[in-house]
Amino acid sequence: MESSVTAGARLDRLPIAPFHYRIFFLIAAGMFFDGYDLYIQAPVLGATVQSHFATLDTARWFVSLTFVGMTLGAVLAGVLGDRYGRRFTYQFNLMLFGIASLAAAFAVNAEMLNALRFVMGLGLGAEIVVGYGTMTEFVPPARRGKWMAFMAFVVVSGLPVTALLASLIIPSYGWRPLFVVAGIGAIIVWYLRKNLPESPRWLEANGRGAEAEALLQTIEREVSAGQPLLPPAPSVVVPSLGWRDLVGPSLLPRMVVGCVTLITINTLIFGFVNWIPTFFLQQGLGVTKSFWYTFVIDSGSLIGCAIGAFGADRIGRRRSIIGASLWAILFGAIYPFVTAPALVLGVGFLLMIGIYVLTAMLYGVYTAELFPTGVRLRANGICNFFGRGFTVFTPFFVVSLLKAYGVPGVLGLMIGLLVIQIVVVALWGIEPAMRGLEDLERDGGASGAVEPVRA
Repeated sequence: MESSVTAGARLDRLPIAPFHYRIFFLIAAGMFFDGYDLYIQAPVLGATVQSHFATLDTARWFVSLTFVGMTLGAVLAGVLGDRYGRRFTYQFNLMLFGIASLAAAFAVNAEMLNALRFVMGLGLGAEIVVGYGTMTEFVPPARRGKWMAFMAFVVVSGLPVTALLASLIIPSYGWRPLFVVAGIGAIIVWYLRKNLPESPRWLEANGRGAEAEALLQTIEREVSAGQPLLPPAPSVVVPSLGWRDLVGPSLLPRMVVGCVTLITINTLIFGFVNWIPTFFLQQGLGVTKSFWYTFVIDSGSLIGCAIGAFGADRIGRRRSIIGASLWAILFGAIYPFVTAPALVLGVGFLLMIGIYVLTAMLYGVYTAELFPTGVRLRANGICNFFGRGFTVFTPFFVVSLLKAYGVPGVLGLMIGLLVIQIVVVALWGIEPAMRGLEDLERDGGASGAVEPVRA
């Protein structure tokens, strides 16, 4: 039965206004601390081992439990987000990793720290799913790709911030204050987000039309500021969906696309990017030089996210993903065979740009758009389950390949996954650029055609 609320059409025809910036700020602030909390892993591990608070064996569990928690948190967030709403779930998971971070600052031993890190992982995995999924449902189609890619930019910016704070704090005060910053920051954002509205799309999809209508009227009054708004596009009949539909003929190909792309990007980040300092040390560079080489190469991450933001709507999702994959394959094939310092830095920097264009597109933009509102978070949670779950085994693959074949072996794994990703996205990937979410839900997007949205 067609809804009389037509939340999607009414949200999609709104002009960008302070309302959208407020929503973006409140969600992005939580996503930033999600990224920060994830990236403090490396400096905290180094500091705890150096101070003998932890050993290499307990440090290994710290990493493993982080990813186990994130894997389970992604699925849990998907179920809760589709069942109880976006607002409840993003507040719950933000409080979860905020309190666990504060508690970690007072851990009395490595085992307690590892247990709290698992709890943090639950919240970190959930924030990725809920944050991107919720923002997708508020932004009009003509700007959705750009805004979502910039959300990924905010998350990735946690990397240089973490590196800077670690260098300033750890030498004088140790590793514990890093968790205090994460915990206090998350709790402040939790308080500020208490007034963040529920998604009208979710309310309508769950039969709460009166609440959706009241909320939409409030949003429209704020955005219009007394000026007339354009009429919404003709309403689209969207069927009610459940778990069984995720393996149906329409959504199963999208599930394959989501799982393959998230496995690929997680492996690129946690199987290559995070291992760059180790690669340099294995190649004989000193610790200081290794740090600066890594810093220069990592600086390509923010540039890659920015390129992804500007290309998502103009170039399109599929072309951006395939193009960035080819770019990463090219420079990934060259990187192991350059030895001159300038070439190592230059090729590594260009490779990093390609990887983080994919990061912006796949984490921030594409996977959240693949699925209908009624199952968006649980489908995205399942895809993140496989993507994050693969990272549990990635260190074993990397170490084995590094011992047997060196850095070329590790890059070979990455290139193989990128080739698979190109094939899957080319065959089954839809093109959501400039299209309303309800339009993608209705026709399955099989044609991949781009329908322009008129302002």
